Amino acid sequence: MPTPSGSASPRRLVDILRALPRRELDSLITRLGINIVAAKRLDEPAQLARALVSLPEVRDTSRLPPASANLLHRIAEARGRLLVQALPPGLEPLIARGVVFARVVEQKNKPRSSRSSASVATAVELVLPDAYVVQLRTWEGEDPRGIRALLAQASFETASAIASHYLGRPATPPISLSLEAAWEVLSDEHKLAEEIARLAPMERRLLEAIERQGGEVDTEELLDLEREPMRLRGAVGATPSRRGVGFALERRGFLIPVHPNRYLVPTEVAAIVGAARNKEREDRRAQIRAAIEAEDYLPRRAKFADDPGPLAMALALAVREPGMEVRPGVGTPKSLIAKLAQRFGKDVETVAILAGLSRVLGLWDASAQSGAAPPGSLAIHELGQALYSAWWRGGAWDEARQDPEVLRVHADSRDASPVGVLREMVLDALRELGEGRWVPWEALASYVRDDTRTPGVERLLRRWAERAGVTPPSPIDVARRIVLESLPALGMLDIGYEDDDEPSVRLTPRGRAWVLGQRATSDPTTSHFLDSQVLRVGGATRVSAVLAVSQLIEIGKIGEHLDLLVTAPTLARALSIGLEADSVKSRIEALAPLPDTLSRLIAQASVVVGKGSFVQAAGFLWVDDATILEMLRTRRQTSDLFVDPSPPSGLLVQPGVDLEKLVRRCRSLGVEVTVEGGVVRARSTPPSASPSRRSSMRPPVKEP
Repeated sequence: MPTPSGSASPRRLVDILRALPRRELDSLITRLGINIVAAKRLDEPAQLARALVSLPEVRDTSRLPPASANLLHRIAEARGRLLVQALPPGLEPLIARGVVFARVVEQKNKPRSSRSSASVATAVELVLPDAYVVQLRTWEGEDPRGIRALLAQASFETASAIASHYLGRPATPPISLSLEAAWEVLSDEHKLAEEIARLAPMERRLLEAIERQGGEVDTEELLDLEREPMRLRGAVGATPSRRGVGFALERRGFLIPVHPNRYLVPTEVAAIVGAARNKEREDRRAQIRAAIEAEDYLPRRAKFADDPGPLAMALALAVREPGMEVRPGVGTPKSLIAKLAQRFGKDVETVAILAGLSRVLGLWDASAQSGAAPPGSLAIHELGQALYSAWWRGGAWDEARQDPEVLRVHADSRDASPVGVLREMVLDALRELGEGRWVPWEALASYVRDDTRTPGVERLLRRWAERAGVTPPSPIDVARRIVLESLPALGMLDIGYEDDDEPSVRLTPRGRAWVLGQRATSDPTTSHFLDSQVLRVGGATRVSAVLAVSQLIEIGKIGEHLDLLVTAPTLARALSIGLEADSVKSRIEALAPLPDTLSRLIAQASVVVGKGSFVQAAGFLWVDDATILEMLRTRRQTSDLFVDPSPPSGLLVQPGVDLEKLVRRCRSLGVEVTVEGGVVRARSTPPSASPSRRSSMRPPVKEP
């Protein structure tokens, strides 16, 4: 039965199982072969939940099909609830294993005019229980310093302490079920802010001190900050007391220990704590604004940023062409990046960052051709903000590395750098500047240089470089790379140039909207044909509809819009690989109405004027004399050597018949076989029945 959209779905696994109909619950138990013991005090849903959280597919998504793993990550990014209009590919294995649950909800569509009434439509809500969310391994598109990622890799002692704090009682295994109460608080921004506000003064001061140093400290620094005089030494160094202020933050999930001796403040916690200290930087911001407003920094020449959506779509179409194979989990080859950059006339850096973000967004996966779930359900004008969000999370692109694409690094060495703090500094400065005003790079650099968090970030970059085995970059160099490479590639900053001066930047309208967490105010257009061959993809078009025509088009001009070429050769190629004319027509019409010229071209290309039958043959024997030809075709000695019927003036030799056998059989009837003008003689003894000789058509002996 459809459920009203106002009623929220349960998020805890046991509650979801108890809400299932009896038939579905019994089917799930039978399908997974779970033994339910009636003598236990736990009811069937509770026993089933304990068995489900032990499934290896949740902890290791490589056991799932690629489409299922991609869908699982999209649901987790949506905080465990994803609303789709149709069932996406890869959902069936997840439902069969009891990992994802679906329910039908009713949606009220807004009336298009004052005269029309609101309509009710049905959608499907995909629910990933919290017990699964907290144990999923970190994937490439996720913030590696987020609460979920840190909680998933926390030790049993840390997870047990966090679960016990929010449960109000000692946590019992399985720990993922006990963590559901904690995740309900930590995943909600308002509840998390209320929990931080209830901290004791000493705990709040310690948390602010760690956040001021970049959100990461080692054990010795933590003990110094909390002024703990006692040092407990272990095999890996000092160990903090389980009764100190640091442990009070740890059991709330505000300070997560990372092996061997690091402590991280999650990104969500640092954002709330840092927001309260914005007034400390207000004076410096006012000085920057005054200096910028006092002068005009209009450059002589500028490079204007384009919407990254069309180029990202062009890359997704290009990698679906034959020969463009990219292995999952491995970085995009530099040769492919250079080839695509030359093909589309774009900078290598721009193509590289959009390729890396597109891959972690799932745009290159085969499941993107389905419009039921992201990214296939996204419109082209929404694609740019999705790419920005993937960049902001930091799990795909890291400007502190020499090769910023994280997939280039081995999976065991993908240690995240503190680049997220520098991104926040840069975006803080850009938020104050507004749009339409040119800002010199030196003003942004001075803002980053004078920020109170910069010394701590510099120390964290140095430690990260030691762990990663790379040269430590300076905060200003990383910030410069963010401003002059990443943000322009994402369509957020225009770059202006003078003759010898440092470049200046200007925030675009779409960039300001994304920085403020809003949607860009634009009226997306629909796709339409500019002429009989050029199809301009509009911003309102779905990603899945564009990917559906990947075999029918060639990629044309790329700028603020994406132009696709539909020509006679592309249609002939599509028909040659087995696509029907009706399918070709329906795929193009899903984008835009067909012009009459193109409609007639499809109709002409799909006309069948005749049919031909393909027959495999080892060779062709020319015979001029019709009598001899008939004798070879009908006599018992040679009839099994040839394909019947054969074309006039010759005989097709059956596959697998070698030249030695052909010569010997024909000579038994008095017919000589010539090759390149010379008569071929058979050997005195039959050749051995080896596979190599039997399949060879080389002449064994040839008379001069």
